[in-house]
Amino acid sequence: MPAPRERLIVALDLPSVEAAEALVARLGDAVSFYKIGYQLAYAGGLAYAQKLAGSGRQVFLDLKLHDIGNTVAQGVKSVARLGATFLTVHAYPQTMQAAVEAREGALRILGVTVLTSYDDSDLKAAGYGTSVKALVASRAEKARALGVDGLVCSPEEAANVRAIAGAGMTLVTPGIRPAGAEAGDQKRIMTPAAAIAAGADYLVVGRPIVAAPDPRAAAEAIVAEIAQQTRMEK
Repeated sequence: MPAPRERLIVALDLPSVEAAEALVARLGDAVSFYKIGYQLAYAGGLAYAQKLAGSGRQVFLDLKLHDIGNTVAQGVKSVARLGATFLTVHAYPQTMQAAVEAREGALRILGVTVLTSYDDSDLKAAGYGTSVKALVASRAEKARALGVDGLVCSPEEAANVRAIAGAGMTLVTPGIRPAGAEAGDQKRIMTPAAAIAAGADYLVVGRPIVAAPDPRAAAEAIVAEIAQQTRMEK
């Protein structure tokens, strides 16, 4: 299991590389793992991801690939050359299979089960005749069968997904909110300690750190909470 500091992934949900560089400098050695999603990726973030990886940080490219198999495969190969540790794809069987077959080097594929901003009513509106819990479980089973490296799920489903996926798959949970923090647009959330207790390996945290008056102090508090929960479980 990685050290507590390495289990925190800070989401660089920022409008420019310059803003990301400033935050990374401010966080210093308190954080070693960063997530780059759509906002930054489309503003020079892919080149910045390569720079971060080259400096010894770990990078999670949250691109949620989903397309025909060949397109996904070629995208995965391109991402592998950037030096990223994690890459997300939507947890559809064809997409996951193409990504797994195309992965190279140290890149690990994560299947996104159901977005943490969705609840059962959102799935119904999208035409699904099932619950979030059931759909997450179904996708977790398929991901395991296809050899996907890990899964992204809300902390609310982490315990059930861990039971399905076993100890060998990596679980990454967004929707992390320290006690007293605003939920924002997230609907299925937990505190850092509760998410670790539920079986999460890595926690993705954005606004509670990025928008904090003292981002480094906010990150260090979450790492301390992870460390305390980890000690309790030993």
